[in-house]
Amino acid sequence: MPVNPMNRREFVQKTAVTGAVAAVAGTAAVTPAEAADRHPKPHPHPKPNKTWSFSILGTTDLHSHVFDWDYYLDKAYSDAKGNSVGVARVATLIKQQRKAKGEGHVLLVDAGDIIQGTSLGYYFARVDPITSGSKHPMATAMNHMRYDAAALGNHEFNYGIDTLRKFEQQCHFPLLGANALDAKTLRPAFAPYTVKKIRVPGAPDIKVGILGLTNPGIALWDKDNVSGKMVFPGLVEQAKKYVPRLRALGCDVVFLTDHSGLDGSSSYGDELPYVENASNLVAEQVPGIDAILVGHTHVEVPSYTVKNEETGEDVLLSEPYCWGYRLSVFDFELELVRGQWKITSKTAQTLNPNTVDEDPEIKKLLEADHELVVKYVNTSVGTCTEDLSAAESCWKDVPIMDFIQQVQMDSVKAGLSTADAALPLISVAAPFSRTADIPKGSVTIKDIAGLYIYDNTLYGKKLTGAQLKDYLEYAAKYYHQVPAGTKVDTTTLTNANSFWDYMYDVAAGVSYDIDIAQAEGSRIKNLTYNGTAVTDDQVFVVAVNNYRANGGSGYPHIASAETVYSATDQVRDLMIAYVTAKGALDPADFASVNWKLTQAGTAVF
Repeated sequence: MPVNPMNRREFVQKTAVTGAVAAVAGTAAVTPAEAADRHPKPHPHPKPNKTWSFSILGTTDLHSHVFDWDYYLDKAYSDAKGNSVGVARVATLIKQQRKAKGEGHVLLVDAGDIIQGTSLGYYFARVDPITSGSKHPMATAMNHMRYDAAALGNHEFNYGIDTLRKFEQQCHFPLLGANALDAKTLRPAFAPYTVKKIRVPGAPDIKVGILGLTNPGIALWDKDNVSGKMVFPGLVEQAKKYVPRLRALGCDVVFLTDHSGLDGSSSYGDELPYVENASNLVAEQVPGIDAILVGHTHVEVPSYTVKNEETGEDVLLSEPYCWGYRLSVFDFELELVRGQWKITSKTAQTLNPNTVDEDPEIKKLLEADHELVVKYVNTSVGTCTEDLSAAESCWKDVPIMDFIQQVQMDSVKAGLSTADAALPLISVAAPFSRTADIPKGSVTIKDIAGLYIYDNTLYGKKLTGAQLKDYLEYAAKYYHQVPAGTKVDTTTLTNANSFWDYMYDVAAGVSYDIDIAQAEGSRIKNLTYNGTAVTDDQVFVVAVNNYRANGGSGYPHIASAETVYSATDQVRDLMIAYVTAKGALDPADFASVNWKLTQAGTAVF
C-alpha cells in the first residue's frame, strides 16, 4: 500500500478591520463605535497547542484467533491462567482506548503471524482458500478494527506467496517488511514503512513513521515457498537503512513493529548469519528509534527499555504475548519546541482483554465463517480402538506419537526411488501439544488437528549413523540433568522454557536410551537398528517435517543433508488420509516402545 500523501496544510487567511471613520457620499459619517458594531472584529487566532499526547496500540502473533474459542477442543477457550483469546475481545479494549483518548489520538499496529495457527486459518487457506475468492476472516476483523499497519510474520509465508498476496489485497492497511526483499532485484517486496499523521489543532501535524521488520528465519522455515523469490536480511541491517529515511521525511516519532523477540537468540544455529530475536539489538545499535512493538516469541513483556549505544537515548519496547492474550499500549507525550515536536514522556503497558465482552460487530461479521469451521472440524474421518493421549509424550514413548511417525514413514517410503528404498527408514517428530487426545470411538478432523497443530509438509533426508547420534544428542538437551538416585519430577524435568516442546524430536525405527544422569552431549546410549548397534557410516533415510529439514531449531546436519523425498501434502492431511483409508485407528498397527529415559542405565519409568 502506498505511503500516505503529503499533508495539505490548511491556512486561515487573516483579515483586518481598520476601525477608521468612513465617509460615503450622500450618507452621514459613521462613528468608530458604530463601525465596530456593524463590523465586529474576528475572533483571535486559536493559540497553537504546545503539548500533545497520543497512543499506539499493539497486537502480535494473533495466529487467526478471532473468537474466544478452541477449535481443537470444540469449546470456549480456557487455560489455568484465565486468559482469553481472539481479536473480538481485543477490539473492545481498543474501542475503550479510542473513546477515552480520542479517535485522532490512537494508532493501531500488529507485529505479525496473522493468517496461520487455528483451524479457522487453515480452512481459509486450504479448504475454502482466499485465492479462490473467499475473504479471510482476519482481514475482515482487522479492517473493521481499523489497523494502521502490520508487520509480516514468518507464518504469513506458510501457505505460499500467492495466499499472502491475496491476504495483502484484502487488507485496508499495509503489510510491512523492510527486510523482505525480491530475490532478483533486492528491492522491497512489500512496503517497508508507512507514515501516519496525528492532527493537532492550530499546530503542525505529528508525523509518525512506522517501520516493519520480519524474521530472517523465513528463508529456512519456508524455504520451499520463498527460495529464489525472496530473501530476508537482518533486522539491524535494514533498520539502519530505513530509520534515517523516516527521520529525513520529517517523522517526529519513529516506531518499529518487529516480528522478532528481544533476547538476541536464534533457533537456527549457524544456518543463517542473522539473529532471529533481534529487537533488543535493533534498539541498541540503530539510532533514531523511539519505541518497538515486539513479536514472535509468545511472551508478555509489558515494558522494557534499551539504551541506544550511540545516542544514549532510551528505546521503549513492549510485547503483548500472543493470540490476543494482551494488548500493548504505548503512550507518548510531546511538546512543540521551535516548530518541532519533541517527545517528553513515553510509557508502555499491557492490558488483559479477559474482563471485557467480544465486540458484537465482529461477532456479527464473522459468526457464519466461525460456524462453517466448527462444522468442518467436527467431521468424522474414522474411529479409534482406544483413547490415545499425548499427556506423557514429552518423557515417554506413547502410541499417539507413533501414529505420527508411522504416517511419516509410510508416506516417505511410497515416494522413494528403488535405490533409496533399500536403505533403513526412520522418522523423527516432536510432541507439539501435551493436551492432544484422540478419543476411543469417532475420530474427527479436530482430534488430528489438535495433535498436529502446524502446517508442515514432509521430507526424506539422508543421515549417517554418526549424524543421527549427533541429532539425538541435540534433542536430548531438552532434559535437565538429573543425577542417578535423584527422584525425577516431570514438572521440572524439561528445559521447555528455552528448548520448547515443539523443538524436541524423538525417533522411531531405531531404539535408544536417553541417560538424563549424564551431561549434555553424552546422553544417547544403546542406539540400535533392528537389534544391531548403529555404526557411524550406516546411512538412513529420515522422515522429517519441512521446518526441521530446513534448519528449524538448529539441529545439526539435517539442513545440509541430501534430500531424497519432498511433497507439498501437509503432514496433518496425510494423517487424516491414513485414518480415512484404514477406517479404524488401531495402536496395534503402529505402537512400539523404542526409546526410554534412564538414569545411569536404570529406566526412569
